[in-house]
Amino acid sequence: MIYLDSALVKEAQEAVKLGWVKGITTNPILLAQSDLSPFVTLKQLAAISPGELYYQLTAPDFKDMIAEGRQAFEIIGRQTVLKVPATEVGFKVVSALSGEITCSVTAIYSVAQAVVTREAGAKYAIPYVNRATRLLGDGLALVRQMAEVLQGSETEILAASLKSPSEAVAALQAGAHHITIPLSLLKAMTFHELSANTVVDFAQNGKGISYQVS
Repeated sequence: MIYLDSALVKEAQEAVKLGWVKGITTNPILLAQSDLSPFVTLKQLAAISPGELYYQLTAPDFKDMIAEGRQAFEIIGRQTVLKVPATEVGFKVVSALSGEITCSVTAIYSVAQAVVTREAGAKYAIPYVNRATRLLGDGLALVRQMAEVLQGSETEILAASLKSPSEAVAALQAGAHHITIPLSLLKAMTFHELSANTVVDFAQNGKGISYQVS
C-alpha cells in the first residue's frame, strides 16, 4: 500500500482525491508543521483518511508512552497505528500495547531491531531508507535484510524516508510491503514524460466517442 506522509489537512484532502492512497502517516515534526493543535489535526486527518492513521509516541518513559498511546487511540479510533521508536523502552511499549492497539516500530536502522519488532508483536517495521543510505551506506540493503528475517511472519515492512519515485520503487523491489511518501512524491509517481507525450499525440491525431459535459 501507498501512504501519504504528512500532517497537513489540505495535503491529506488532495492526496485522498487521487483515489489510490490508502492511509496517512504522521510524525512529531510533521504535526508541528500544522497550524492546528495535534488533537484537532489528528481528528481531522482521521475523518479524511481512507484507512490507517499513524501517530508517533513522544513521551519519554514507559508509563507515559502507554498513556499517550491510549490517548491517541481515543482521538483517532480504530484507524490508529502507533509509531513507537525503536528503543529498549519502545519495544516494551509495543509488547504491552500491541494486543489492544495496532503498533509499528519506527526509525529502524538494523536487522536486529527488525527481529525484536517481530517478537514484540508489531504489525509494521519502519526503516528510514534514504537516511540509512546517508548514514550507514545502503538503506535498500537494510530493507532486503529485514525482508529475509521477517519472511513468513505477520510483521510487514513500511519503508519511509524516500526521496524519489525510483527510490520508492526500489524499496518495494527490495522487499518492503508498503511505502509512505510526501504529496509531491505521490504526484511524481504518476508522471513519465513519454506517457505525457503519448497523450498529446492521441489528442492531436486520434478520435474518440463524442461526449458533452452537462
